[in-house]
Amino acid sequence: MTDSTDPRRLALSRRDALALLGGAGIALSSSSLASAQERPRRGGVLKISAAANPSSLDPATGGAGSDHTFLYTMYDTLTEWDYATLAPKPGLAESWSYSDPQTLVLNIRGGVTFHDGTKLDAEAVKFNLDRNKTDKRSNIKADLVAVSSVDVTGPQQVTLKLANPDSALPGILSDRAGMMVSPAAVKAKDNLDRTPVGCGAYTFVSWNDNDRIVVKRNDKYWREGKPYLDGIEFAIIPELTTGLRSVIAGQNDFIYSLPPRQKAILDRAKSLQIVTGPTVYCVQLYLNWARPPFDNIKVRQALNFAIDRETFVRAAFAGIGEPARMNLPSSHWAYDKAIAGLYPYDPEKAKKLLAEAGHANGLSIEFGGYTDQDSVQRQEILIEQLRKAGFNIRFGNGSIAEASAAFFGAEKKYAALLSAWTGRPDPSLTYSLMYSKDAYYNAGRGEVPAELTAAIKDSRSSEDQDTRRKAFATVQRLVMENAFVAPLAFQFELDAMSAKVKGFRPNLLGKPKYEDVWLQG
Repeated sequence: MTDSTDPRRLALSRRDALALLGGAGIALSSSSLASAQERPRRGGVLKISAAANPSSLDPATGGAGSDHTFLYTMYDTLTEWDYATLAPKPGLAESWSYSDPQTLVLNIRGGVTFHDGTKLDAEAVKFNLDRNKTDKRSNIKADLVAVSSVDVTGPQQVTLKLANPDSALPGILSDRAGMMVSPAAVKAKDNLDRTPVGCGAYTFVSWNDNDRIVVKRNDKYWREGKPYLDGIEFAIIPELTTGLRSVIAGQNDFIYSLPPRQKAILDRAKSLQIVTGPTVYCVQLYLNWARPPFDNIKVRQALNFAIDRETFVRAAFAGIGEPARMNLPSSHWAYDKAIAGLYPYDPEKAKKLLAEAGHANGLSIEFGGYTDQDSVQRQEILIEQLRKAGFNIRFGNGSIAEASAAFFGAEKKYAALLSAWTGRPDPSLTYSLMYSKDAYYNAGRGEVPAELTAAIKDSRSSEDQDTRRKAFATVQRLVMENAFVAPLAFQFELDAMSAKVKGFRPNLLGKPKYEDVWLQG
């Protein structure tokens, strides 16, 4: 057995981290330059190593953040987002406007058809939004909670009546809630979990569980000249080292969301292009603040003071990440620097707060976690850090599905869960899904201050970004002052691809899209 989980061996100097990021930037710049100099070529099948089997290929019924890279190939969204900022931009809705604060009008692009030939019109959009909001199998009802009704107000126009002003909706409609499925396909089948029919750049061919997903070019795609590829094949390879080696060997062309521990292999693979960039993917400790010991704010605050986030990033992420002080990274438009100093690393302060909470002799707690190598490594780092502040932590581990269900579901098994928040295009959705009273990710359905509920609502009441930024400052301050979460680190996107892959760009959401990708002959 090696000592690869020893934090001292995993630490990366700032110089080395910057060197990796610099090298990644060069690789990306070279690829982008080549793509700019060379005309994109049509043809070829992109072969991708994917780490997780989808939970579903129906955007309404799936629940895993890792599903998106598959869904994006087959489903277009009503709105899309800018790669660098996540600001919404036109998609299947070629324009939108608020005729008043509680009325959103969407003008639907003409000439678009689903893969089964069904026309995308206002009726189809209404069908989708009503289904996402009310269907008993829908997992995205909360995304559209502000929508009171959807009315067809023209052949290619729908009008959303809102219970409250909601400026977040254009961003929300760039995610699952805005992915359009064929109404005819829904009516003809019991479900679309395994037989997706969208109107995206690629049509579904096959899905063999835990093995392979295949899509092919949609020859009737509405974007002229797109897609460039004949198709995409996703090979499901849960072990990331095996997946990376398949790209090095040429069996696959691309692998995404690599953990920093793969850096050593990347350093030796001189033929690969490396792409990296900041994301909103936040590794964090979810806390059940409705049950002891985290029903005591001083214990929650002590936990936050006990975490050395800079060291955690160096040890767990090889320096390829950013210490997390709140649920948004510093590159995000709604980030509030004033909140960043709330919890400096201070184990003595943590001990003092534990003593004030009645735990002068320390506190033993069971956290939930996952069994994969990266999660276990992070657990070991946290156990050692928290021990210095009087926390005696042990982890009960299971698969992602098992441990998450035990924590967020009816069992409420652990006091905390070491997991991640993959992010949402609009930050109001991030905060409402984690910190609303009845939100699924509020594991104990713990009480939240009325001021926080009001601030989340205020963050959606105006289209003006400066006004929204002020509301989010209040939201972030209340979440962190109450220590409802212990954010740890934002993981940078780290992808590797063969030299023949052109046109790929990373994005702040950290979920790959392949709309501009082509293969050099």
